[in-house]
Amino acid sequence: MAISVFELFKIGIGPSSSHTVGPMVAARRFLLELPCPLAQVDRVVVDLFGSLAMTGEGHGTDIAVLLGLAGMQPATVAVEAIAPLLASIREHHSLKLNGEHEIRFNEANDLIFNKGASLPLHPNGMTCSAFDADGNPLMRKSYFSIGGGFVLAEDEFADAENSGFDAPYDFQSARELLAMGKRDGKSIAEMAMENEQVLKPRQDVIDGVYQIWKVMDACIQRGCSTRGLLPGSLKVKRRAAEMHDDLQERLENGVPDALAVMDWVSLFALAVNEENAAGGKVVTAPTNGAAGVIPAVLAYYVKFVHTPDMGGLKHQVVTYLLTSAAIGMLFKRNASISAAEVGCQGEIGVACSMAAAGLTALMGGTNEQIENAAEIGMEHNLGLTCDPIGGLVQIPCIERNTMGAIKAINASRLALRGDGSHRVSLDSVIETMFQTGIDMQAKYKETAEGGLAINAVNVVEC
Repeated sequence: MAISVFELFKIGIGPSSSHTVGPMVAARRFLLELPCPLAQVDRVVVDLFGSLAMTGEGHGTDIAVLLGLAGMQPATVAVEAIAPLLASIREHHSLKLNGEHEIRFNEANDLIFNKGASLPLHPNGMTCSAFDADGNPLMRKSYFSIGGGFVLAEDEFADAENSGFDAPYDFQSARELLAMGKRDGKSIAEMAMENEQVLKPRQDVIDGVYQIWKVMDACIQRGCSTRGLLPGSLKVKRRAAEMHDDLQERLENGVPDALAVMDWVSLFALAVNEENAAGGKVVTAPTNGAAGVIPAVLAYYVKFVHTPDMGGLKHQVVTYLLTSAAIGMLFKRNASISAAEVGCQGEIGVACSMAAAGLTALMGGTNEQIENAAEIGMEHNLGLTCDPIGGLVQIPCIERNTMGAIKAINASRLALRGDGSHRVSLDSVIETMFQTGIDMQAKYKETAEGGLAINAVNVVEC
């Protein structure tokens, strides 16, 4: 069964696809699945477990649950409306379920962070319970935010591998993908496009994928013009706007700098992930914590590589994102894109691999070179931990996106200098990444109990 590009690239809000987007989706879904009218509900209790409990406050999980219960959806919620809604809920200790039925809601009693406890199916678990006016249970159900904004209910795990849709190119591995392309003489992007056309007309796919880029690009532009401090206890200063002004001035004045392009790539990634950290509108690519890598590499291509004689930019953007998505689907299917499950190698590492593949396609690479670029991109992110300081998606997360973008470009250039043949296959690297994640201690997987999250706060700043 195939996964759609529009499932992998979701429009949502920051700071986390697994801790913000997923819980928002799950909370709203719980209300829609109730076996009774909302008017019968007198109380709702949400219990958070695992990583959602350990770093949920820093990742905005409490906010996401409230928004989901209020009927908000990640792709359509107006960012400017969030603060007033939260203030009203917290001041009056009440909220309107799905925007329709008002109940009493006290966060201290009704939104519970069960730190140190986990549900068995996945580290990102939450249990929602609804009761009537007499305290009788109406429904109790657990949901799991498995990364990238994907959500599974407890009864869906057994059949999760069979979810998706029937498609002409239903590849389960990179080896199969390459074989299909060789058999039919098609690029990875062309095969991905034919799969998407099962769900919607070709032009709708093109327009939809290009709209994803427009949201990404708008995020870059906002990040490059917004100043101030990011929310949270760390008081991190936003750097992208100042960096943009300096680079733009140097560019206009012709100041020589052989490595200036690297600074621009870093800028694009910084801009996106500062917006993400601020709770802005971003595209999960394939997650929010790694949302800057894929847009940064595409912005690099648009600004510094593309020329009119290369063909329409819209076509190039679609090729890049479809190719990237095809690689992301392999990681989603055969490993994980959840840092709570496999560490940051499943987020920055996967994004780097996807971006390397997409850029290689734009530069005229063969399917074999694309697969090689994707393999290089992940191979040199193996073992990457997720240890956010203060439980916030800021340090080292924001800068880590710049490194992922630079690595992706390097991986693409290395692959393009070869003929596509190499010793370690992408499938082997994906399996290695997953096994490494399984072996990784829990304190390095988005719990803020190890690594930089613990050691950095003990270092005396001079």
